Amino acid sequence: MKAAILTFPGSNCDQDLVAALKDEYNIAADLLWHTSAFDVTHDIYFVPGGFSYGDYLRTGALAAQSRSLASLRDAAAKGKPIVGICNGFQILCEAKLLPGALIRNENLQHICEWVGLKGDGDWQGGYPPGYALPISHGEGNYICSDDELKSIKDNGQALLRYTQNPNGSTYDIAGLASKNKRVIGLMPHPERALKPQPDAAVSAARYGTAFFEKIFSLVSA
Repeated sequence: MKAAILTFPGSNCDQDLVAALKDEYNIAADLLWHTSAFDVTHDIYFVPGGFSYGDYLRTGALAAQSRSLASLRDAAAKGKPIVGICNGFQILCEAKLLPGALIRNENLQHICEWVGLKGDGDWQGGYPPGYALPISHGEGNYICSDDELKSIKDNGQALLRYTQNPNGSTYDIAGLASKNKRVIGLMPHPERALKPQPDAAVSAARYGTAFFEKIFSLVSA
């Protein structure tokens, strides 16, 4: 499997993804810098977390105008799986590859904690009871229009929802898919949950693996 990770000034989770893919799945990912267009030759594309362009103007807004995003739109048009994590989710929304937008958390604070999650839509019942992933964001409050929300519900696009909403996100949305389920964005960080966790409140489960297994199944779909 050939994987690529788009990077921007301010990305700080790209190396976490590089290590996760290499150590856990023996996948050597290519890093694609924001200033260059690229040929769509990889099997899957990731947009990592961080603070692209320092979150200036609006989180993800400047990254969405980069040359690499033009190529990523081509990848989406060709049906390639695309996964945006945290800031990557924000960028995908700003690029209109996913509906809606991410704004400041309801409490106006940065939140860094493990959160309970459940599968919904096409992923309903796809995760064990007590499933959890870590979040770390200041702008994870998902918003969308009433028409967009109806479409999301009707099409089963809200793949991950919070069991206890930490940030005010509409419909408790933690992860979202495009209508064709090939573009996926989520605020939690599965790449940080691939090792057993010592915290008894989280359990020793390697919860990130369940997410990546679902993502990798898209490559062969």
